[in-house]
Amino acid sequence: MEEIVDQSLREMRDTFSSGRTRSVKWRKTQLEAIIEMVKDNEDKMCDVLFQDLGKHSTEAFRDELGFVMRSATTALNCLDKWVVPKKSDLPLLFYPSTGKVISEPYGTVLVLSSWNFPISLSLDPMIGAISAGNTVLLKASELSPNASSFLAKTIPSYLDSKAIKVIEGGPDVATILLKHQWDKIFFTGSPKIGRIIMAAAAEHLTPVTLELGGKCPTIVDHHSVSKEMKSVVKRISGGKWGSCSGQACISVDYVLVEQSFASSLIEMLKPTIRSFFGENPKESGCLSRIVTKKHFQRLARLLNDPGVQASIVYGGSMDEEKLYVEPTILLDPPLDSEIMNEEIFGPILPIITLRDIQESIGFIKSKPKPLAIYAFTKDENLKTRILSETSSGSVTFNDVMIQYMCDALPFGGVGESGIGRYHGKYSFECFSHEKAIMEGSLAMDLEARYPPWNSFKLTFLRLAFREAYFKLVLFMLGLKK
Repeated sequence: MEEIVDQSLREMRDTFSSGRTRSVKWRKTQLEAIIEMVKDNEDKMCDVLFQDLGKHSTEAFRDELGFVMRSATTALNCLDKWVVPKKSDLPLLFYPSTGKVISEPYGTVLVLSSWNFPISLSLDPMIGAISAGNTVLLKASELSPNASSFLAKTIPSYLDSKAIKVIEGGPDVATILLKHQWDKIFFTGSPKIGRIIMAAAAEHLTPVTLELGGKCPTIVDHHSVSKEMKSVVKRISGGKWGSCSGQACISVDYVLVEQSFASSLIEMLKPTIRSFFGENPKESGCLSRIVTKKHFQRLARLLNDPGVQASIVYGGSMDEEKLYVEPTILLDPPLDSEIMNEEIFGPILPIITLRDIQESIGFIKSKPKPLAIYAFTKDENLKTRILSETSSGSVTFNDVMIQYMCDALPFGGVGESGIGRYHGKYSFECFSHEKAIMEGSLAMDLEARYPPWNSFKLTFLRLAFREAYFKLVLFMLGLKK
């Protein structure tokens, strides 16, 4: 495997050095090929997503195939604007010098994707890297083997195989890849593995983007949204159970609500779950399964905690053979339990009660910074407090998860929930180095009567002379007092 990695890396570096990937035409050709690949293989992609995760074809298209096509189409349509150098308005002091910023590709980048959205979390970062003009090596997750195999076999048939490569394998392969020097590393996964990636990158001072996760809270201010509670409940349910059975970094992790309204919220959630998945969710065909036995056993351990068991008010059944966990609601599980101190990543929804919804601010601040905060409220004071007193990758009011689908907004975490951002133009910027360009003038110079070692003083004196000169001109013109 080391020989394969060495050969692949050498070929990608040679390709980048040739300048081929810097061409806007080449970038557009690859983006068009990604769109064509998804269209040509829609059924195959849905099949591998069902095999790996039990995803329904509608969910697969909404969260993966359609997302990738929209992302590639946006990049294709906007690339000509993105690559244009940005002119800088320099202070008058530097006249007649001019300045601009150009976006240049990092070089050869490594993308390490996750298993929960194995198509979109592989191809979407790749779209950003290609748009910026990089060569890319993708290692898809071994926990979604069918999707990984599909990408490894299919991508070379559509994209430039000397510039874009896919390598399959587990942690051993990732370890080999991380020993090499890359120009940029993009990782999607858990904070635990993110620390390993960052430590490896530090050996070579390689810039990283880490898309991690965390416990995304949802605040329900029933006082201000009482008339819209039916919609609120549907959106919470969709955000918890509708996307990969809660195995998503941006899914609703837990709900904060006033104690007086908790029982009403639970009674509204129960029929909503049944309307989504029927009386027997296991046989509905609409609920993704848990990815592996190891992940199932982790969720079972969380639920089997005696304090957590006592807090179950809905669901709770499990089937290890089918890797199935029933949509489950908990009411006030112990705050020191494991389920309340690590990302759940499954179909379990704790509801935490507070005396006053304003206390939700302090509760969230006591936890590590989440990837997203969701709040259903019309209270402008509460909104202001959430924005000014908490820190998170994003905040979404009166909906959940939609910020991820919006290319016009950056997506990324802060603190333990991640480093860096991407999506849309932000993906282009994520994989680009912004180089400052300044072009000076040889006019209006001073006689060099200072020793060479003191040239900085001469430069400073020249700038000071220019500033004094222009101030005098402005004064004579009556533009400056």
